[in-house]
Amino acid sequence: MVANEEAEFTALVRSMTLEADDVLSVELEAVGGAARAWEAGAHIDLVLPDAPVRQYSLSGELGSDRYRIAVLREGHSRGGSKGVHERLRPGDVVTVRGPRNHFTLEPAEEYLFLAGGIGITPILPMLRAASDSGVLWHLVYLGSERRRMAFLDEIEQIEGGTVSVLPGDEGVRANLPEIVSAHPGASVYACGPERMLTELRELLPEESGRLRVEYFAAPEVEYEPGGAFTIRLARSGAELPVEPDQSVLEVMRAAGADVLTDCEEGICGSCETRVLEGDVEHRDFVLTAQERSRMDCMMVCVSRAACPLLVLDA
Repeated sequence: MVANEEAEFTALVRSMTLEADDVLSVELEAVGGAARAWEAGAHIDLVLPDAPVRQYSLSGELGSDRYRIAVLREGHSRGGSKGVHERLRPGDVVTVRGPRNHFTLEPAEEYLFLAGGIGITPILPMLRAASDSGVLWHLVYLGSERRRMAFLDEIEQIEGGTVSVLPGDEGVRANLPEIVSAHPGASVYACGPERMLTELRELLPEESGRLRVEYFAAPEVEYEPGGAFTIRLARSGAELPVEPDQSVLEVMRAAGADVLTDCEEGICGSCETRVLEGDVEHRDFVLTAQERSRMDCMMVCVSRAACPLLVLDA
């Protein structure tokens, strides 16, 4: 959904905790104002000096006046996780955008949650939400090593569901077809490595309507180049051609339109723009099939027009 979550605010780093090997949680508190409400599946953008903007899922208690994120130290960090682990400290003030949510927990009679590694972060509040609502839930938590799997103690305290912890270093392997088939009526929510998510997409194709995923990186998908089309920016009235080798985002930027962006791969939802007229060829990994069918928004970094003219609320 398009909203005004992009507004920035400052936040104070209240505490930092080592939750597992190379996993550091950071608790943030909004400065000079009330915390913005958020729901399970939401994330924030963390803006640090001399580091790329990064999205981090909120993993704390629902309804809390603080925001908790967890950051995995990456071996080949471009500055995001390194900045958090090596330079960020309690007492620092940072810039935050959001919260934003494209991984919303929809009502269901039963949930199957699958988390791989740091993918537990958006899943953790979902467990609490399912528990609070009294809905039956199951968690399958995969990791390379138990010592690198965060929040195990917290998960044990959540009631109302079943938990399977599968660390690879203990010789445990997940049989995803078997796991999915054991819960034929469950809504499936997953976050983790691409290999896991790819297998789940094959087991539960989009038309099943059962699978929701959140990505760390955009999957590799081959698209036809597509032809040229025109966009109209409704606020200025400008009509701009978009060539086959250009993105809508590039054209909007060149025209001076103010568009919030980050990943530019169609996975974060930062550049979501309202569509006022026209049809979209959706190429993102954020919107559900139902959201795509409404043709009322698009991720301008990757998606294109499926018609000669798109009118955008920009």
